[in-house]
Amino acid sequence: MSRKRKNTKRVGSGNRVEDKVSARTIAIEVLNKFNPQRNYAGLILDKLLDKTNERQRATDLVFGSIRNRLAIDTVIGKLCCSPVERIPAKLLNILRVGAYELIYSPSTAEYSIVDEAAQNAKAVAGKKQVGFVNAVLRQITRLIINRQSPVSGENVTRTLPQTPATGCEFAVSFLPNLQTQPTDYLSAVFSLPKWLVADWLADFGFANAWQICLASNRRPSVYIRPNPLKTSTDQLAEKLRKADIDLEVVPDEAMIKIKSPRDVTQLPGFAKGEFTVQDLAAFEAVKILNPQPNWRILDLCAAPGTKTTQLAELTGDKAKILATDFDAERLEKVKENVTRLGINSITVFSYQQIIDRKLTPDRFDCVLLDVPCSNTGVLARRIEVRYRIKQKAIKQLVDLQSELLIAAAESIKPKGKICYSTCSIQKEENSQLVKNFLKQSPGLELKSEKLILPSADGAADHDGGYVAILVRK
Repeated sequence: MSRKRKNTKRVGSGNRVEDKVSARTIAIEVLNKFNPQRNYAGLILDKLLDKTNERQRATDLVFGSIRNRLAIDTVIGKLCCSPVERIPAKLLNILRVGAYELIYSPSTAEYSIVDEAAQNAKAVAGKKQVGFVNAVLRQITRLIINRQSPVSGENVTRTLPQTPATGCEFAVSFLPNLQTQPTDYLSAVFSLPKWLVADWLADFGFANAWQICLASNRRPSVYIRPNPLKTSTDQLAEKLRKADIDLEVVPDEAMIKIKSPRDVTQLPGFAKGEFTVQDLAAFEAVKILNPQPNWRILDLCAAPGTKTTQLAELTGDKAKILATDFDAERLEKVKENVTRLGINSITVFSYQQIIDRKLTPDRFDCVLLDVPCSNTGVLARRIEVRYRIKQKAIKQLVDLQSELLIAAAESIKPKGKICYSTCSIQKEENSQLVKNFLKQSPGLELKSEKLILPSADGAADHDGGYVAILVRK
C-alpha cells in the first residue's frame, strides 16, 4: 500500500483513527506549497508535522532539499536530460526529495527512496508519470558510483560535497572547473548566488570561501544556553542525560549541544525556563560586551529576545533593561521569552513608546544594537535567504543600519557603549560600516570587533556573525 495513502486502525473504543504519513510525503507537501520569494518553509512545515511520526526526518528532507535545490536540479537536468522547467511542479518536487536523499543521505537505502517516490507519483499522476519518476531516479542511482566518497582533486568535477571530507561521486563530470571557474563551481555545488560567492572569494580567499559555503549548507546543530537564574550547565546537562538526551557540554562556553535531534520545546526544562536555544556565534556578542548589573541598557532591535534575555542572565537579573523593536508582532515573542525564563529586569516598550517618552537621549550605559541584516552568516538555518538576497538590498540595509547606529549613539551616556552586531559576514554591513560611521562620529571610538565565519566543523559547527564594541569618549 502506498505510504502516501492514510491507513486506518481500530482503537479500544471502536473508533477509527488515521495512521501517520511518511516524512517524504510531508516534505513533498511542503515543497508544493513553498515559494522561496513569498513564504517560509518552516512555517508551512510546522502546520504539517503532526501528520507524521518522523518529525526530524521530515524537517531534514524539507530543509536539505531547499538548501541544495540548485545542485539537485542540475543533476536532474544535466544527467537525466530532463530540464526542470518542463517537469510539472508536483512531479519535480517528488524528484527533488528523492534526489536529495540519494545524494545527501547515503545511509538511506536506494530502493526505499525510489519505491516511495514512485508511489507518491502514482498518488498525484498517472502511470506514465510514475514511470518517468522511476526512470529519472534510477538514472541517478546508475550514475552514482559512490554515495559517500572522499573528496579529492581527481573527482571534484563529478562530486557534490556532503561534509568537509566526503561527497556523492558520479560517474561523469558535470560541474564547472574548480581551478578556472571557482565562483561558478562553488555556486553550483552549494546552490548559492554567484555574486555572493564572488564577494566571499574576494574578501576571504578560496579556503575560507569553501568553508563558508560548506557551513551554509550544513545540517546545523542545536545549542542551548542554560539560564543561570534557574539552573547551572552541569545541573541541566544531568537532567537531560537522565531523559536519555544525547548531548555535549561545549568547553569554555557554558553551552550544551543537543546531539540527538529533538523538538526543543519538549526537552526537560524548557517549559520551566531553564534554557534558551542560541547558536554559538550569536552567543558571542553579549559575552564580548560583558554587561554589568548596575547598567541601564537599551536593546533597540530586541525581537525575539534571545540576546535581550542573555543580557539579563549575565547581569544576574539586576540591570535595568528596556527592550523594543520596529516589529510589534515579533516584540510579543520577547515578552513570551521573558516570562518563560522568569526574568524581572526587562521592560518591553513599543518603538513608538520609546520615541514618545523620550527615553533615549543620554540615558543608557549601553545600547545593544542587533541590527536587521542580510543574514549571510546564517544561511544554513534561514534557508530562503539564498533565493531572496540581492546585492542592491544590502545597500538599503546599510542605510538602515547606519541610521540605527546614529540613534544608538544619541542614547548613551559619556563612557557609554554600543554593542553593534549582525548575523551577516558582509564587510559592507560590518567593519566597513563601522569604519565609515566612526569617521562621522569623532566622539566615539572602536574598542573591539570580531568577525566569526560560519563553520561546518562537526564537533562545534556554528553560524557566522560580527560584533563591534563602540565607546563614547
